[in-house]
Amino acid sequence: MTDADLPFPLAGTTLVVGPSNVGKTRLTARALTAWLDREGPDGVVIFDFAPEVERDGRILGGRLDRFVTPPSGVWRGVLDAHAPRATADTDDEAAALAADNAHRAADIVDAAPASPRAVFVNDATIAAQHEAGDLEGLLAYCGAADCTVVNAFEGEEFGAEDPVSRRERAVLERLRDWADRIVELE
Repeated sequence: MTDADLPFPLAGTTLVVGPSNVGKTRLTARALTAWLDREGPDGVVIFDFAPEVERDGRILGGRLDRFVTPPSGVWRGVLDAHAPRATADTDDEAAALAADNAHRAADIVDAAPASPRAVFVNDATIAAQHEAGDLEGLLAYCGAADCTVVNAFEGEEFGAEDPVSRRERAVLERLRDWADRIVELE
């Protein structure tokens, strides 16, 4: 895998967005592989916040390690995430699950090494689908790296007016403002 195989450079901040099952995680894994091939594992940080649920016979979401096995030397923070809208029966239950994700994701970010060279974030909005999430802390951490690739769900597949979806749209707007470039998958 080389940089030339990617639709974006491995420098600055890249946001990959799209609906479920369009290849966001796979593209992030390709970027990670290209970085590792070029630079090695030193200073590489992975935040894997993606839940994995089955819906209508399809797997939605999933972790980066489905597509790449990070070598030793790569720091990995993996959240055993809830899928609030896909698994909750009520808006209040979804909000509670989102808050739990946010608190646990913040702990993972706080535990990450101080000086990353490259950061790869799988399903960034999971960490901030509730106002308890520290999106600005995550963005500040990622912004300190030479290269950051973040992916996030963007679509109306799960709902539009529930509190988790409203918060997710606000998070996506902030991610779009923050990123140097945006790759939209359909």
